[in-house]
Amino acid sequence: MSDFVKILKLENYVEVCLGAEDEPLFSIGQKMEEACPDAYMNGYNWEAFFAYYLAKHDPDILTGMKTDPEAGMYVAYWTMSPENEARAARFEKIIRDLTGNAEELCRIVREEGGEIAWD
Repeated sequence: MSDFVKILKLENYVEVCLGAEDEPLFSIGQKMEEACPDAYMNGYNWEAFFAYYLAKHDPDILTGMKTDPEAGMYVAYWTMSPENEARAARFEKIIRDLTGNAEELCRIVREEGGEIAWD
């Protein structure tokens, strides 16, 4: 899989950065929008999707997490600590697993999209 998602370790923060316009993520986002028209997958809607998904499947990742979405990117970050580095690593794995299965992402937005607070 391409490096459209990466972990950055800064002095005070650990970040998970997602390039919403990078391939193959952009193509996956287009398929998600076909499954649910509200799911045009810019950085703000990736934020909405992950807020929903993590609350349901791994709420611990949300502990202390802040986000900074933009039109073409999504960033989640935590203050630097061993626990938060582990959260960032789990989140990166979740993103890679989900984006490795576009059919599952489309199923989620098709069946559960009405529960997601889209941008």
